[in-house]
Amino acid sequence: MDGKPPSKERQAGNDLPISVRDAATYLGVSVQTVYLWVERKQIPHLRVMGRNIRFLKTDLEAFRDSFKQVVNSGAA
Repeated sequence: MDGKPPSKERQAGNDLPISVRDAATYLGVSVQTVYLWVERKQIPHLRVMGRNIRFLKTDLEAFRDSFKQVVNSGAA
């Protein structure tokens, strides 16, 4: 890397929609759990062409951070 901040093109590329399988891997849960969260409207998601579900990584980061807070507060 050259020490420069990422270009707008690279930043935008980081927020391309990802699949259910990739989201499950990123969150460390099963694909079935992701589908359950989508069904319950507990996780931010996009519907593409009616049935295909996609996620933005920035939304998943916020979701994962809020999930960690709930788990940590429950353990106290």
